[in-house]
Amino acid sequence: MSLRIAGAGWITPLGRGVKDVWERLLRGEEAVAQTISEPLEKKKYPVFPVPSDAVKDLPPHSRLRRASAISRFAAAAGLDALADSGMKIDAEISNRMALIFAVSNGGVIYTKRFYHDVVTSGAQSASPLLFPETVFNAPASHLAAILGITGASYTLVGDGAVGILAIKMAADLMENETLDYCLVVGAEEADWLLCDAYHRWRLLKSKPPIEPFHEPPRGMILSEGAGAVLLAREGAVQIDKIHPGANFSRREEASEQMTRILSDLAAAKVEMIVASANGTFVDLAERNAVLHEIPEAVVYAPKPALGESVGPSAIWQVIIAAQALRTKRLPPLLHANSKVALHVSGPAGEKISAPSAIVLSCSVNQQMAGLRLSI
Repeated sequence: MSLRIAGAGWITPLGRGVKDVWERLLRGEEAVAQTISEPLEKKKYPVFPVPSDAVKDLPPHSRLRRASAISRFAAAAGLDALADSGMKIDAEISNRMALIFAVSNGGVIYTKRFYHDVVTSGAQSASPLLFPETVFNAPASHLAAILGITGASYTLVGDGAVGILAIKMAADLMENETLDYCLVVGAEEADWLLCDAYHRWRLLKSKPPIEPFHEPPRGMILSEGAGAVLLAREGAVQIDKIHPGANFSRREEASEQMTRILSDLAAAKVEMIVASANGTFVDLAERNAVLHEIPEAVVYAPKPALGESVGPSAIWQVIIAAQALRTKRLPPLLHANSKVALHVSGPAGEKISAPSAIVLSCSVNQQMAGLRLSI
């Protein structure tokens, strides 16, 4: 079956809109970090937030009046992906379209608020309007209602690789000829509680920049936003192959598993890799795999510019790979370490001629996956 990307949309710390954000990446721009804090704690953490004006023009809808930021991000990215494809959903299309929402941390901030109200003021003080935003599938419910999608709707919970696993699920669903389209959306909202958790796991960096492939790893910085791809049987970019994913129980196994994934995806004409390097131990796994399988490939890691968004991060990588193939240009790799021994992307807006690209995703929570695109 031919599976293609018919449209894309994203909400990032660099703004909204595939074309606009892509141009900023090509110019070598990177997101500006802001510090978030907690009234009862002294610790402060840097995050890359979405600009406040990125979702200001969402359509008026009852679902969005009190929706969480993560739901608004998802709605904006999904609507933009449909607009990018030129599609208008009618009754027939809505029955032949599935929706898959990919998420990792979800509305943790709303869970915290809800139970904080219960503990401090009693059960009757907890807002019933807040509780729906605490569940993982709230954004999928909102998005399906806003778009009028009446077909299948799923929420897939994973880690940083969940976006690719959601695309694999979409490909499996579209083997059924009753479906013509599948909208895959990933979203996440940055929060102090998440930062504190990653800090306790010794994965967070105290201040920018993110330095991919650094030895030793110096840590990541969380970001927020959403990414969406509309999958169809026609489109400018083809998904050639999707690896079903793998797990590793110890960090030492990550390199071996990633090498197997890359070997499965590698083709003679693959010259470009969009990596998930985020300044943690996953960078070493990707570097070792690339040097073992395709040492001549050009490697680009977008997380120094966009931060580690977890849920939507792999979908952002897919959009970047698709844009690189379409525009024949690749952004620079910011803050690359001279010891990486990889052919990392060079000057801003570097011209490339790769006919295909591999997206690799290795997550700190022990999942990994990958796919190959061509044009």
